[in-house]
Amino acid sequence: MGADRLLHLVRAPAAAAPSARTSGHPQPQNRVHLPQPAAAGMRRVAVSCSGSGSGSNSADEEGMTYKGAGVDIDAGTELVRRIRKMAPGIGGFGGLYPHGDEYLVAGTDGVGTKLKLAFDTGIHDTIGIDLVAMSVNDIVTSGAKPMFFLDYFATSRLDVDLAEKVIKGIVDGCQQSNCVLLGGETAEMPDFYKEGEYDLSGFAVGNVKKDKVIDGKNIVEGDILIGLPSSGVHSNGFSLARRVLDRSGLSLTDPLPRNDGVTTTVGEALMAPTVIYVKQVLEIISKGGVKGLAHITGGGFTDNIPRVFPKGLGAKIVTGSWKVPPVFEWLQQVGKIEDAEMLRTFNMGVGMVLVVSKDAADRILEESSPAYRIGEVIQGEGVHYA
Repeated sequence: MGADRLLHLVRAPAAAAPSARTSGHPQPQNRVHLPQPAAAGMRRVAVSCSGSGSGSNSADEEGMTYKGAGVDIDAGTELVRRIRKMAPGIGGFGGLYPHGDEYLVAGTDGVGTKLKLAFDTGIHDTIGIDLVAMSVNDIVTSGAKPMFFLDYFATSRLDVDLAEKVIKGIVDGCQQSNCVLLGGETAEMPDFYKEGEYDLSGFAVGNVKKDKVIDGKNIVEGDILIGLPSSGVHSNGFSLARRVLDRSGLSLTDPLPRNDGVTTTVGEALMAPTVIYVKQVLEIISKGGVKGLAHITGGGFTDNIPRVFPKGLGAKIVTGSWKVPPVFEWLQQVGKIEDAEMLRTFNMGVGMVLVVSKDAADRILEESSPAYRIGEVIQGEGVHYA
């Protein structure tokens, strides 16, 4: 790292391993190549765009789409397919690396163009929760307990007060997931970002015993799908959500329409921090019956649920079996967005899906309230909506 600036930020408890954070102008780093035959990797399709491409819808066209807002999920999927040729084994929610009698499970992510709304609303103290959530919710799908988290904060000119708010949110997220903020990187890059703007990414590592890993291999036809509620949009689909906001004519400080009688501004509804499911999910797993888990992020139900199934199996989802938050109803109505597009872009009120045995379903539903029975595993691949 550059010698002109070095910030030592110790963020772990005294009893934890030493923390490390560096700051300065980024220099090329060596990549660690894990031995592929022994490791199972992860790769998320998470494309974030703020500009419009050639497929962009004009304001007076009927239905808005994610691709029209600048995000091509199919292109991202194709990139993963090509990467898989060079690095076999990727594709899960987290990457598994064997270590003794356990796996280390790693995940990395950002928060996409939700950052744009953080800049516009001035809400910076919860975006760090989103950052932690995106990675720890991924690795817990393997049954892994998060151990530590590292962050990357980049900006053109370091505003210490603003950065402190962001890091405070990261600390809060780590506390919610029972992991340590071990360190991170603060990169100050003049002229690279607009004044007052920044970018974030995060990295989480957890562990799970090899005989306790959840990999979906035992899923069979007739298993039950249980959904855990989201707080709202979470951290995906914001390129489309921001286009809908522009079309609506509302400001971020206007009340969200039809919000079940609750007074919430549009900005507050969209900026609601992502739910961290770690404690709840690990508690459910400890009692048995869980065969697979899907973190519902970019790609929605349609692309994420099939990632946990063995070949030849799919899902039947019963729409209307869970409560859809008003923010999604508003987005769909204003954007005239088709049902299929909503279900492939947003979480629609369910942020985590558990695949459980029939025998365990009723107990898990009773003990995990609020939770919803949203469907079942069926023969035939893909997700079918009823």
